Amino acid sequence: MKTIHIEGHLRTENGKKATRQLRSQGNVPGVIYGGSEEVNFYAPASAFKSFVYTPDFQIAEVKVGGKTYRTILKDLQFDKVTDTLAHIDLLELVEDKKVVATIPLKFTGSSKGVKDGGKLITKMKALKIKTYPKYLKAAIEVDLTPLELNGNIRVEDVKAENYEVMNSPRIPIASVVLTRQLKQEEAAAAPAAKAAAPAAAAAKK
Repeated sequence: MKTIHIEGHLRTENGKKATRQLRSQGNVPGVIYGGSEEVNFYAPASAFKSFVYTPDFQIAEVKVGGKTYRTILKDLQFDKVTDTLAHIDLLELVEDKKVVATIPLKFTGSSKGVKDGGKLITKMKALKIKTYPKYLKAAIEVDLTPLELNGNIRVEDVKAENYEVMNSPRIPIASVVLTRQLKQEEAAAAPAAKAAAPAAAAAKK
C-alpha cells in the first residue's frame, strides 16, 4: 500500500482571518484526530495532490512539530466557487484502535456469464469497513469467475478477512446482464422452439 509523505506546520491561529490568509498563500488547513491529541496544521496544497486526487486507498505520514503521524483520509472540503481543496480531515492510525475506512474493490477473474455473451456491470467501487490499522490494505479483491449470466455478486459474497463490512449485505456489487445481441438471438430462437414442439409431438403419434 502506497504511503504519501507530507511536511506540515502547526497552526498557531485558528480564526477565519488566519485561515483565509493561509489559503491565499497556497496552503490547506487540516486537522489530525483519533489519537491522544488533536493536531491543527497546514501544508501546501501541492502536497495533497497525489493523496486526494486518486481513487487509490493510501496512507499519509504527516510530519508536524517534530512528530510524524500515520493517517488515513477522513473528510475533504472544497471551495464552492473555485473547487480547490479548502480543508482536510485526517484520522490517526492507532494500532490497538479500530478505524472505519473505505477500501476500493479490485475485480479479478473472468466471469462465466461474460464468456456466455453477457455484459459485466459493476455497481460498487468500494466497501466501507471497520478494522485494526494492521489489516488495512490497498484493495479488497472480488473474484468474478463464478458470476453467471443474470447473476449477482453481493456484499455478503465478498471474502474480507479481519474486516467488519458496514455496507448492507444484500447490495449487489457486480452483475452480468444480457446484451442486446443476446436478447435478439433469444427472441428469434423462441418462435422456432414453439414451432418445433407441435411438430415433435405429431411425429410421436
